[in-house]
Amino acid sequence: MTKKTIITCAITGSTMDALRLNPSVPVTPKQIADDAVAARAAGACVAHIHVRDPETGQPSMELDLYREVVDRIRESGSDILINLTTGPGARFAPSDADPMVAGPGSVMASPAKRVEHILALKPDLCSLDVATMTFPGYAFVNIPSHLEQMAAMIQDAGVLPEMEVFDLGHIRLAKDFLKRGVIKGPALFQLCLGIPWTAPATTAAMLSMTNDLPDGALWGAFGISAQQFPMVAQAVVLGGHVRVGLEDNIYIRHGELAKGNAQLVERAAQIVESIGSSVATPAEARELLGLSHKTAGATAGTRAIV
Repeated sequence: MTKKTIITCAITGSTMDALRLNPSVPVTPKQIADDAVAARAAGACVAHIHVRDPETGQPSMELDLYREVVDRIRESGSDILINLTTGPGARFAPSDADPMVAGPGSVMASPAKRVEHILALKPDLCSLDVATMTFPGYAFVNIPSHLEQMAAMIQDAGVLPEMEVFDLGHIRLAKDFLKRGVIKGPALFQLCLGIPWTAPATTAAMLSMTNDLPDGALWGAFGISAQQFPMVAQAVVLGGHVRVGLEDNIYIRHGELAKGNAQLVERAAQIVESIGSSVATPAEARELLGLSHKTAGATAGTRAIV
């Protein structure tokens, strides 16, 4: 068991189902930034951020929306670490008439476009989905050559890539990147469990994946929906860090919608501490992640979580 546990809060994600079911899912840049600041006060030290069109709630890749969210967090005085997604731009749904042609719902972008906001805003870290896989209705396409280009641009910008892996084969690919120096380290993994049709959110799956990680790798894990909090407990017991948030789960308990991200973070912090670990502060997270050389955007007005 780790003595200090990093809690990441995944603020909003990109699914429309979550937004339709829970009005607390943040949409506008102000709502997303405010939820990140509130999550910090509740115990999170990393905010994982997607952006949405403020009018429709649809997922977006607009640089100006990312810029507003990041600026608002930094100007708030919060010391929460900022983790921006690079997942959008890899969705392919083949047309029924011609599978060689992208159908409705496809959003494909070049590697440079997918990391445009990373290079412009230089967050503390960003996700890198080392994964090609099937979702209901579309494929999430991340071919190795695209990932290598993205990894190079991310690291040249001084940003730490968090390798999101959804199955054992993804870990094998990530290890190959580490061996060949595509990812220069530190090796940071996020184990994503319970997403259809990938590794399930079970103790056996998490243990299998952690056993295959390279020696010395830092890792966190999360489960979606009803498995969010059980996977928090399991990750802490196995020595990992944790992630919660409305991107992954919209309920605080069975049948009761969460009132916001902070409520989910508070529950995760209770679980972490009840098991015998303690919640890391942003400063401690920077040390653990090898980011202590980077200066937080601002620290005034925040409350240390101990």
